[in-house]
Amino acid sequence: MDRRSSVLADLFFSFMKVGLFTFGGGYAMISVITDICVQRKQWLSQEEMLDLTVVAESTPGPIAINCATYVGCKMAGMSGAVLATLGIVLPSFVILYCISMFLEHFLEYRVVAAACMGIKVGVGLLVLDAGLTMLKKMKKKPQPRIIAGCAFAVMLLSNIFRLGISSVVLMLTAGVISLSVFIAREKPVCKGGEGR
Repeated sequence: MDRRSSVLADLFFSFMKVGLFTFGGGYAMISVITDICVQRKQWLSQEEMLDLTVVAESTPGPIAINCATYVGCKMAGMSGAVLATLGIVLPSFVILYCISMFLEHFLEYRVVAAACMGIKVGVGLLVLDAGLTMLKKMKKKPQPRIIAGCAFAVMLLSNIFRLGISSVVLMLTAGVISLSVFIAREKPVCKGGEGR
């Protein structure tokens, strides 16, 4: 097997493991994807993973699939993107297809309902782990920390008082604030009539 085929197979099976053994959707998968892509395989640096998470969240589509597509494209072009995406999607598709075919009232079984309760706790911990990892790796500057703190406070208050503030609105607001600060800092200062 040549090197390209080996990379393609590695992409497919690595993301298939993520799709097969991670419950709870994209946010829960982020910590597992980080573990595989940054720590084990070293396909991305920690900084690239943070940037990728932001871009994957800001673009249409599920965050985990966007991450898989990007990593696959980076490592092996279009075929890598297709195989990584297929790898992460295939397990869920097959499992849900089988459940829909054979078990009409799947969640009504007490054993399944009990297992789902435990899985919910695990998913919450995975999402918390992903958030804490990103927070630790964030640049040690006041601006990102202030924005993160304010966003957390608004989201917490929104959930407590059921204000219904969307996470998308928070992300767009944080982006606009950050961009405004950047433009304000980069704006040239006119001295003695220069630049008029």
